[in-house]
Amino acid sequence: MALEDVDVEQGIPIAQARKLLSSILANGTVFFNTHAKQEMTKDNLTEDDVKNILRGGRIHEEPEWKDDSWRYRFHTNTCCAVVAFDSVTMSVVVTAWRK
Repeated sequence: MALEDVDVEQGIPIAQARKLLSSILANGTVFFNTHAKQEMTKDNLTEDDVKNILRGGRIHEEPEWKDDSWRYRFHTNTCCAVVAFDSVTMSVVVTAWRK
């Protein structure tokens, strides 16, 4: 299935979520909601730091349905960032933290 055919309102497989996020990081929009910005400030994380977490992170859990969207946790050894997909060209960082 091509990325433009992905239905982000359905939970998508982890591998497809990884590919979709890579595409969004390269050609789309990554939005940071207010909660994410607050949590990032607490842990001294910048937007660039979080984008790097998303680029290099791995998803270890199945997506979680919360607040009307599927959430995907991207982990590195030291940090975690949670994203939801608004479309195939836009993702929202819901929260991020240092472990």
